[in-house]
Amino acid sequence: MGIIAKPIGYLLMWIYKIVGSYGIALIILTFIVKLALYPLYAKQIKSTANMSEMSEKSQEIQRRYANDREKMNEEMQKLYSEMGFNPMSGCLPMLIQFPIIMGLFALLRNPMKYMPSGSEMIFANHESFLWIKDLAQPDMWILPIAAGVATFFAFALNSAMTTTPGASAGQSKAMNALMKYFFPLSILWLARSYPAGLAIYWAGGQFMQIFFNIRINKIRDEMNKEKEHKKLVERAEKELSRKKRARMKGNI
Repeated sequence: MGIIAKPIGYLLMWIYKIVGSYGIALIILTFIVKLALYPLYAKQIKSTANMSEMSEKSQEIQRRYANDREKMNEEMQKLYSEMGFNPMSGCLPMLIQFPIIMGLFALLRNPMKYMPSGSEMIFANHESFLWIKDLAQPDMWILPIAAGVATFFAFALNSAMTTTPGASAGQSKAMNALMKYFFPLSILWLARSYPAGLAIYWAGGQFMQIFFNIRINKIRDEMNKEKEHKKLVERAEKELSRKKRARMKGNI
């Protein structure tokens, strides 16, 4: 994790030199990292959301060509091409984000391991911030509760955006309902043992995630409205074409 943690550690040190507060530096670092990861996250969510439409169309193809495997594969490839679907597009953003997140956790759990020896950061992570007397020590209640609450709402919004209909929808919904409560409670418990600085990063990041999810959800709703409008126009054009053909036949 040092490959990721060290550059972020230098960034944190540079921010600290400017603002002079370790707590504020952590908040700014959280903001920078979450903004940098936002395009990847948005791509991942949009790709997952598009799976709903893909699932419906692919199931129709499977039913239609159940006895013709070659034709089924051909139609599936056409569907992928028409929708610009890449099976790896949903996984790639997460694969890129994961080492960055792990590097951040390694840095904030043990900042001195990834900082230049003899720098002022040796004492910075022990600074007080707001009600917290030492950012290197755990905050037992306020930050863990904030982290748990933020995680709950971020996870709930994310689940609402990525749930797709289908045969496994019931099972997926049950699993999401379980994780919706288990994951935030786990974060609350873990945050009581982590340094307060790490809890600040997680809580701040999850609050930003809530706003990201709201924004992405609005974009997705607009896209769905455009698709519905396009379908209505296509239906109207087909109906108009059918009536024209019927009138032409009547005139003949």
